[in-house]
Amino acid sequence: MSREIRVRFAPSPTGPLHIGGVRTALYNYLFAKKNQGKFLLRIEDTDQARYVAGAEEYIRESLEWLGITPDESPWNPGNVGPYRQSERKADYMQYALDLVEKGHAYYAFDTSEELEAMRERLTAARVVQPQYNSITRTQMKNSLTLPEDEVKARLASGEPYVIRVKIPRKEEVRFHDQIRGWVMVHTSTLDDKVLMKSDGMPTYHLANIVDDHRMGITHVIRGEEWLPSAPLHVLLYKYLGWEDTMPEFAHLPLLLKPDGNGKLSKRDGDRMGFPVFPLDWKNEETGDSAMGFREQEYLPEALLNFLAFLGWNPGDERELFTKEELVEAFSIERIGKAGAKFDIAKAKWYNEQYLRARSNADLADFVIEAAKKDGVELNSNKAEAIVSLTKERVTFPGEMWTQCRFLVNAPNEFDEQVASKKWNADAVAVLSAYAEKLSKFEGTYDSEVAKTLLGETADELEIKLGKIMQAVRLAVTGVGAGPDLMEIFAILGAGEVANRIQFAIENLPRPE
Repeated sequence: MSREIRVRFAPSPTGPLHIGGVRTALYNYLFAKKNQGKFLLRIEDTDQARYVAGAEEYIRESLEWLGITPDESPWNPGNVGPYRQSERKADYMQYALDLVEKGHAYYAFDTSEELEAMRERLTAARVVQPQYNSITRTQMKNSLTLPEDEVKARLASGEPYVIRVKIPRKEEVRFHDQIRGWVMVHTSTLDDKVLMKSDGMPTYHLANIVDDHRMGITHVIRGEEWLPSAPLHVLLYKYLGWEDTMPEFAHLPLLLKPDGNGKLSKRDGDRMGFPVFPLDWKNEETGDSAMGFREQEYLPEALLNFLAFLGWNPGDERELFTKEELVEAFSIERIGKAGAKFDIAKAKWYNEQYLRARSNADLADFVIEAAKKDGVELNSNKAEAIVSLTKERVTFPGEMWTQCRFLVNAPNEFDEQVASKKWNADAVAVLSAYAEKLSKFEGTYDSEVAKTLLGETADELEIKLGKIMQAVRLAVTGVGAGPDLMEIFAILGAGEVANRIQFAIENLPRPE
């Protein structure tokens, strides 16, 4: 193709952006960048009844967080705007009227009661899918059945109407999908969709085609749920005389529930305890809320890598890609047709890999913020020490602080289950002797010194160190498991370790 590659992501501001929509945006972005093209964001807000305040800003913030940056958008316009469909309202009617003039569309004056009566008639006649189509339109109130002078009179009087596309009765629509190959649909299965609503706003079908044409879109990469609409869109390109510049289509596979049984929904995430939206969402009017990947402490680069692999693969064994590497490796040809299971365990695995790849200094900021929420001020040295102890053990950044609160706050209570099994006379004997040594210790107390001193103390008392190590940890941290204990000793320092041991001996029940 000699034209500049131009793709678009066109969400509707009707609520939070589903993670499937984020994947669609990502694939569009990767395809554009791979081909030195442009990635556009268009807000499709023609359905004013479903518009939700704050949804557009949510879309913007989500893409910014993930680094899926549009080249053109409502807040970074190019020369083919506006980038909100509601701001292009005046443009669409001319195209609908052009279709009417050419005989490819018509005015329909049917009331909602008449439409319902039609559906009831067809249902009674055992029609499986009652619809307004090439057969039923002959029995309805429209410009194809009414005399011309009556149609003009109705229009002149301001009577409400819609404009419907006139689908031919016996034709085959054929188009090529870059993922699914050739798709063929007979027009007898299609209905006469509304193109212009009675409020003067276009439906998705007309606005989508007009905007893609006027914005020079070369490839439409969108979800599988739009595949049934594609034949109509192909016909509209033909009827409007734009067949030669019609974009290529690629319909992405669905995101499926973790068990692969059906499309992933918010309800699935709520039920299984994981997010299906990029950011937390709260609808102030309805109270509806949803948790987001960002607030659940997923790293944006990890989420991008995870999403990229939901339907696409690079053709080799690699799993970890930076955004730039994804751009280099991406191709539509390697997107599969089958739905992709949403494996949250894999998302967590990606988060672990990217967390461990970050520098201690970078992750220290997470620890400082988490501690601040607990009312604790940490300096960067202490925060980095906590990172060093925990980054190989955690899935989410906040866990580094929760696993190491004891470094700042000495325990005043102890795990009863561990105490009942491991707190014994041998442990008390070794810890008492060790604390006494530490109270007199001078010099550098690092992890090796801490381990050597503890081992020597146990040997002197002829007690096997392995049998009492969980009790040692309990005395200093309050729990029976955690990061490397000798590293913890080194961070706390000899004096603090001695004080904590003494507190444990005084406050834990004396062993029999």
